[in-house]
Amino acid sequence: MFKKPTKRQFIIRRILLSSLATLSVIIIATSAILFMLGYRLDSDNGRLEQGALLQFDSTPNGADVYVDGKNIGSRTATKQTIVAGTHTIKMTKPGYQDWTRTLTLDAGTLTWLDYTRFVPKDRPVQKVATYETLSGVKFSPDSKWAVVHEVAGAPTFQLVDLRSEEVKSSPLELPESSYAKGDVAGAVHSFAVTTWDSGSRYIIVKHVYQDQTEWLVADTQNISQTTSVTQRLNVGLSDLQFASTDGKVLYGLTNDGTIRKIDLSAATLSRPFVTHAESFSMYDNTVLSYVGTNPDNALERVAGVYRDGDESSHILRVAAAPDAVLKIAASRYFSDNYVAIAEGNVVSILKGSYPSSSAQDNSSLKDFASLELSGAVSALSFSPKGDYVFAQSGERYKSYEIEHKHAAAGMVTTPNGAPASTLKWLDVAHLWNDDGGALVMRDFDGSNVYGIMAVEQGFDSSLSQNGRFFYAIGKQDNIYQLQRVKMILE
Repeated sequence: MFKKPTKRQFIIRRILLSSLATLSVIIIATSAILFMLGYRLDSDNGRLEQGALLQFDSTPNGADVYVDGKNIGSRTATKQTIVAGTHTIKMTKPGYQDWTRTLTLDAGTLTWLDYTRFVPKDRPVQKVATYETLSGVKFSPDSKWAVVHEVAGAPTFQLVDLRSEEVKSSPLELPESSYAKGDVAGAVHSFAVTTWDSGSRYIIVKHVYQDQTEWLVADTQNISQTTSVTQRLNVGLSDLQFASTDGKVLYGLTNDGTIRKIDLSAATLSRPFVTHAESFSMYDNTVLSYVGTNPDNALERVAGVYRDGDESSHILRVAAAPDAVLKIAASRYFSDNYVAIAEGNVVSILKGSYPSSSAQDNSSLKDFASLELSGAVSALSFSPKGDYVFAQSGERYKSYEIEHKHAAAGMVTTPNGAPASTLKWLDVAHLWNDDGGALVMRDFDGSNVYGIMAVEQGFDSSLSQNGRFFYAIGKQDNIYQLQRVKMILE
């Protein structure tokens, strides 16, 4: 017979049900928070441990992902939280070489493995164009164009359009009136394209004649507008680099070691921003890094930076020895500035803010990391996005991941002990070189090394804008050819 609960029993029951519901909500909310923070139950030891989140992607995507040999059950682009520690990651896709990397992950960290670029197992070489002679080739930063120069002494070039699968070429000829001695019969000339602007429209051409050097700025979309910087400003230059995307603003290193800003539209030359300079490079059209000697002490070699708009340059390093090898590179990663300085075989990476325009106090740039190589650094650079630092000494090199503060080392294999060429950035995370007539691609940390195709050494190479093709220069039966390998299969 049903007995109606007493008021006291009813209150106790309500308290128990409310407590159970509250406890359930707390457990669910806590579990959700712990899950979002990367905590997982380690089945091996039965403990709740905070894991590390991995974000995967690949070119092309749709790849299977394995962690320590186990398929995670989803394809790129995807993500997975795993227990902190050392793990081997593998990505596979039919028709392509496997990609692997072993890395150590800390608890609570996010690691992006979104730079994987698969290489097809079968890589037939396609011939795109042929040239009886070839002096140089330079691919544009956006990988849409290439300038091919067949004869060093001729002011004629081929502009190669790489924007579609059907590659087309159109001739470029520097106007005779745009360069010195152009109308003098029998004059001996030599032309070479040194660089593109960051907007991938303008090129700088170095012209040498009668032991004189002249610098030209050419518009590849309107070659008739070629301008001789040397003649327009009546200044001798040993180097010239773009400082804008309109081809009108540049920085030049004069023969007397000063760096000045050049405005071609106004035909003006600024006051010296840097003196006693030996070399310089540009980052993002606004930051200039240089190596030279101290204006106040000719026995001291220095490395420094100059920012567009500052009153003066800023010396960041004075070498301990006057014959020390110095190199410097500047970049930016997220909201911080980074500067890498190589002195001898040691690379120092600085992080922070540049000195104010008038101060020489460099305390705002602090030591972040350092690398030590086996010999003097011969090449130093940041990746295009600024997240990796690369330093090379002969055939050995080291890279540094700014995000995870991780260093890696590698070595370039050269035939018959020949000197190693400088590794160059292919994209945001890959490097290439062409030693021994083989075009080789590798990840920034030296892993996943692939021989792409046989090439003629010493010429530029590039991926197409969409990454579908890898372009390079080959040679067959003494005929040069622009060739390519398909990197993304149908």
